Amino acid sequence: MKLQEIKPVEGARHYKKRVGRGTGSGMGKTATRGHKGQNARSGGGVRPGFEGGQTPLFKRLPKRGFSNVNRVEYAVVNVSDLNVFEAGSVVDVAALKAKGLVKKVYEGVKVLGNGEINVALTVKVTKVSESAKQKISAAGGTIEVL
Repeated sequence: MKLQEIKPVEGARHYKKRVGRGTGSGMGKTATRGHKGQNARSGGGVRPGFEGGQTPLFKRLPKRGFSNVNRVEYAVVNVSDLNVFEAGSVVDVAALKAKGLVKKVYEGVKVLGNGEINVALTVKVTKVSESAKQKISAAGGTIEVL
């Protein structure tokens, strides 16, 4: 067996339908488009979602909720995640990115108070929750809000 002799299993591949190649082919003249109408014309057909002039589904369904244009989104880090740093080190956006705790910094980084911290750190971030402030201070760390 050679590479050029390999063939697909019988029935696995279909021949491409060649339309508009004469009446003898059975798919000549109108090329399987039928007679007249929008879909028989060149460039004919309708856009996706068009329902023949009936109000389309996306317009019939009610609108839900809204998008707040003034929304401010922060990258979130929990207090328990900060235990990966050595005691006395400075935790800022660059350090969090280096450790893989933050991938995308939106409008800043916010530290939340979920979990426990047992190392004293200097935390420099955009926002800190009240519970996170208490836990970091209790562990002997300091907080700088940028």
